[in-house]
Amino acid sequence: MGDDAAPAGQPGGRAPKPPQDIRLLGPALAVWGTAAVLVDAPAGWAPRALAAAALAGAAALALLLTDRRLRRHRATPGTSPGPASGATPRAPLRALCRPLAGLLLSAAAAAVATTLATADLHRGPIPGLARRQATVDVELTVTKDPSAGGGPTGADYVVLRATVDQVRLPPPDPAASRIRTPVTVIAQGPEASRWLGLLPSTRVAAEARLRSVEDGDDIAALLLTRGPPRLLAPPSPAQRVAGALRSGLRRATEPLDPDPRALLPGLVVGDTSRVPADLEAAFLATDLAHITAVSGANLSILMVLLIGAASRSRTPERGGLAARLGLPLRLSALAGTGLTLGFVILCRPDPSVLRAAATGLVMLLALATGRRTSPLAALAGATLLLMLADPWLARSFGFALSALATGGLLVLGPRWTEALVARGWPRRLAEAVACAGAAQAVCGPLLALKAAHVSLVAIPCNLLAEIAVAPATLLGFATLAVAPLSPGAAVLFARLAAVPTAWICGLARFAADLPGAEIAWPGGWPGALLLVAVTCALVACLPVLRHRAVALGLVLALIALLLRPAPLTRLVTGWPPPHWRVVACDVGQGDAFVLSPGTDPGSALVIDVGPDPHAIDLCLRTLGITRIPLLLLTHEHADHVEGLPGVLHDREVGVVETTTDTDPQGETARVRRWTAAAGVPVVQVVPGERRSLGDLRWQVLWPDGPLGPDTPGPNNASIALLVTAPGLRMAFLGDLEPPAQDRLLAHLAGYPELRRVDLLKVAHHGSAKQDAELVRALAPRLALISVGLGNSYGHPAPSTLDLLRSVGSTVLRTDIQGDLAVTDDNGHLATATNPR
Repeated sequence: MGDDAAPAGQPGGRAPKPPQDIRLLGPALAVWGTAAVLVDAPAGWAPRALAAAALAGAAALALLLTDRRLRRHRATPGTSPGPASGATPRAPLRALCRPLAGLLLSAAAAAVATTLATADLHRGPIPGLARRQATVDVELTVTKDPSAGGGPTGADYVVLRATVDQVRLPPPDPAASRIRTPVTVIAQGPEASRWLGLLPSTRVAAEARLRSVEDGDDIAALLLTRGPPRLLAPPSPAQRVAGALRSGLRRATEPLDPDPRALLPGLVVGDTSRVPADLEAAFLATDLAHITAVSGANLSILMVLLIGAASRSRTPERGGLAARLGLPLRLSALAGTGLTLGFVILCRPDPSVLRAAATGLVMLLALATGRRTSPLAALAGATLLLMLADPWLARSFGFALSALATGGLLVLGPRWTEALVARGWPRRLAEAVACAGAAQAVCGPLLALKAAHVSLVAIPCNLLAEIAVAPATLLGFATLAVAPLSPGAAVLFARLAAVPTAWICGLARFAADLPGAEIAWPGGWPGALLLVAVTCALVACLPVLRHRAVALGLVLALIALLLRPAPLTRLVTGWPPPHWRVVACDVGQGDAFVLSPGTDPGSALVIDVGPDPHAIDLCLRTLGITRIPLLLLTHEHADHVEGLPGVLHDREVGVVETTTDTDPQGETARVRRWTAAAGVPVVQVVPGERRSLGDLRWQVLWPDGPLGPDTPGPNNASIALLVTAPGLRMAFLGDLEPPAQDRLLAHLAGYPELRRVDLLKVAHHGSAKQDAELVRALAPRLALISVGLGNSYGHPAPSTLDLLRSVGSTVLRTDIQGDLAVTDDNGHLATATNPR
């Protein structure tokens, strides 16, 4: 009987699938929960954790003994199982003994494994040396690929993970100590680039300064170095081969257009180093970021190519290359194991890769031994083993997403597929929609927990992207495989792979550009639980979609929500308010202000762009801004300039004006690259310059000349402006700190007309570093603070809020009230908010 045959009486012509094996689900969750709780426990908790594990083990043993006694009692000859013998009251207890014992044993094992793993971080000399910030000579083994970035002061740096194999202690104890302690290496300075090419398993030596880390990190210390690595031993042959293949893939993609060139290495081997910020933001807005997080989908595609569909692996109809080559099941399983291990080495053992590989190995073991195993049982077993081996996976966001998505596909996907088929959907379409919906339903709360937003285009985007993922992946692996043999053939395969890859990029960009692509959602656990409740309610209401009128109305409402036509949006939300003059965009922990010239509703002066391209783009689209004659960046810290790609996207920008200071150099270089790519000129501000746009007039108050040692740092280089409009005087202070604020106050002494303003953009997100005399001199009626919710800096400071209220200012904050607007209706100033 074929796979699609069904016994008599079964509807749909398909045989019923056996129920999922959930016996390992409870132990896996117990291990996960225990590890998540204990992984960041202080070192002093180790005895308590071990004592709790011993008690749990003893309780489990007692339960198993009880279960054995009850079963012997039941099997005693002459004992009736009826009510008279007392067997019936004991049945529930007997049914619970083994599951409870399994949960307790799993929790105990997790407690022991986590305690031992965290104890390794406190052994040896490294933690003590880190507390002293000692400078030592160390020998390291690289464990993860290095990554490059720009430091807070603009200096390039390289970060990599490694284990310390030997440390030579400083005098008076110069003896070498052999250890194996995990650390993170941060290389800075002109020699930093020499660390970038190191492959995992490479052994190097270096001189570094140690810094301590907080409890809960999976490393024992930070190693800061400014020198080059001294090679001790080259990487292993396997890592050299993997590195060569990855490099060959990158070279083969060089001739491609920017988007496919950036995405294809990420899609194939997880290399996202060339993905630009705007494309990354589009993937996040559409919940397509998992495409570049190599996981089960990539491995499944390769496994199907090798051994065919798992459901037919034991049937004569099994497919794949292994069957065509006549390989028996055990040899096929062995080939699959080799493919899985090679996949892990090539794509690196990231959490999602480990989850996919471990689950696949469990399934291959069942195939080799001739046993049947439930995919859910394989997932649970793999999760349990991985958590015991690496307890820090319990706190890994990527691992959680991968495991939940797979679980949703296995548990909800088949049920929803059958429900859709029963309502007349074609099976293939039903499977695609059900799988996309199931993955989004289980992963959505976790995404909302971290990102505080919900994507309304995630399901259709994942459906449309899925048709391109398989061909792009296979062609990408073909590019990788032939690159060492024939660079020309590799480029050909890369060009073929660029077609589906460009489709994915174009889809992400198009969907992310929709005004309603995502909506703000409460963050944290309350927001996640709320989304769970909303998802359950939506699933419960799905049967009403059988009525065509209801379905049509829902589709029209969804289209209106996605397109958000301006008249409808203003009618429903009241945003943007009429006659708005200034809007402080809620861009998180950063600044972004939009000023209307009062003459052209599509034009604006923009001051700073925040840290998030999508957030500023959404704010400008909501306001209907398509032309920006002048974009002013007060200074080039990330929280003021990283949103620049979102402003440049599909808008006409005349010129970008920056401060005279080029520090931090890393961000300055990024701004220059973005503007050059968009063909927008960059100019530096001139002290005292005056400009106008429509009804707006502004004067540069600071910098008033060359910056000296009395005003150090990029914050004190911020451009400060006095902006006037009919009936409105505004001061924008960037991130100025007290040294520059004091100089600015002295500068204002000669301009009494500049004192007392209607609106003040409070300096540095309302930090405690404020010059009280300057605030009193400006005496603003309204103070705007652009700040991120729950930020780690403590902004705005209570002392600053008290100072502003003492001069009679009304304080508005983006972290509490969202977008802030100041309106002017015939000389009457008012404010409006748009919570997001």
